[in-house]
Amino acid sequence: MTVAGAKPRASSLSEHTCLCLNPTGNIIGSGIFISPKGVLEHAGSVGLALVVWMVGGGISALGSLCYAELGVTIPKSGGDYSYVTEIFGGLVGFLLLWSAVLIMYPTTLAVIALTFSNYVLQPLFPNCMPPYVATRMLSTTCLLFLTWVNCFSVRWATRIQDVFTVGKLLALGLIIVVGMVQICQGHYEGLRPQVAFQFFKTPSVGQVALSFLQAAFAFSGWNFLNYVTEEVVNPRRNLPRAIYISIPLVTFVYTLTNIAYFSSMSPEELLSSNAVAVTFGEKLLGMFSSIMPISVALSTFGGINGYLFTSSRLCFSGAREGHLPSLLAMIHCKSCTPIPALLLCTHNLINYVSFINYLSYGVTIAGLLYYRWQKPKLPRPIKVNLLVPISYLLFWAFLLGFSLYSEPVVCGIGLVIMLTGVPVYFLGVYWKDKPKFIYSFTEMVTYMGQKLCFVVFPQMDPTESLPPTQWTDKREL
Repeated sequence: MTVAGAKPRASSLSEHTCLCLNPTGNIIGSGIFISPKGVLEHAGSVGLALVVWMVGGGISALGSLCYAELGVTIPKSGGDYSYVTEIFGGLVGFLLLWSAVLIMYPTTLAVIALTFSNYVLQPLFPNCMPPYVATRMLSTTCLLFLTWVNCFSVRWATRIQDVFTVGKLLALGLIIVVGMVQICQGHYEGLRPQVAFQFFKTPSVGQVALSFLQAAFAFSGWNFLNYVTEEVVNPRRNLPRAIYISIPLVTFVYTLTNIAYFSSMSPEELLSSNAVAVTFGEKLLGMFSSIMPISVALSTFGGINGYLFTSSRLCFSGAREGHLPSLLAMIHCKSCTPIPALLLCTHNLINYVSFINYLSYGVTIAGLLYYRWQKPKLPRPIKVNLLVPISYLLFWAFLLGFSLYSEPVVCGIGLVIMLTGVPVYFLGVYWKDKPKFIYSFTEMVTYMGQKLCFVVFPQMDPTESLPPTQWTDKREL
């Protein structure tokens, strides 16, 4: 099946997009401006909150090391989904894909876009909340614009990510510098150990777990580079290098940012603030306080771009495996961008369930251990010590176990939504002998989508093994 007038292409998605997306830009986002309040609230003291931030960075580093091994052992784009499908089979991979495509990514995009619009409009409405319609229109415009950029050029998408990463780091650098000046001037009473570890409330084990979950939200994004492995220049070298640099850098920046917050804000002030960075700016920056809402807007803008880039590659990988419509595995004839997959990621807005996100991390890293046992002689350019995945899984079990105990309704709903993918898998993927009219309808929709988006299948990589049903018409391309 081909687009009318389209010439066969001898190119692939990775051939024209061999770029290295900056992982630091994906990790640092709106979370650092939102999560400090949640971390402190559940931790119960300044000292324990700072410990949570440092340990949270260490746990993310352990997880990212495991993903580095998986990324070079199974060099496919799609991240968690590709690894789980390869190791545990189609059903488990489909459930992860189902929850990510319908729950995690699209709704996270909506939340970040709304945060972006609120902070952009905040200076225009200093004494009240921005109008409902205005925030929705601006967030929609932002999503549409960045979707267009990602459809037009991968290079422009990565340039946007790099530019806004610099902007975010400069903003956080300003917070850190101002905080350090405060400390040098003697304003560090709240950071003294005897004061910092005075609990304004005694946290339970479940509350500590929720505190780590809040910090994990700010660190989320450390696995995004694995979603575009095929588009990274020399992934065996650059994938681990990016991880080794980005995670320690982000942990360092996050910890110093929180120290800066606590150098000038009491726990009560921080907990009463709806926007910690804005309150910090109003207290210390005077006439330059408007820098803070602008910096948060820059951060969220770059975050939306990063989510669009990686989530579209997840849809692309799922379609190649036959778990999503084959139209989503096609790329534009000229720009080689996965336009259908990008368009899918700007719809499907339902409640975001973070529990599933961290569940997928644990399942993926458990797959690393299983793969070690199943294929011990498989070449592994990177091979982490077994203590790394085991330590991560022990922490993961603690985190999700006590989170489920503390928030059974939220986590339970997330699991139920995830399991609704089981009948969909058996009806849509496992059932091969469907009535002929279903295949005819699917082909018609695919053909119309190809003409609308001007997309075709990319050139097959001979090292890949794809379902034959997805590539029966490749000879026509």
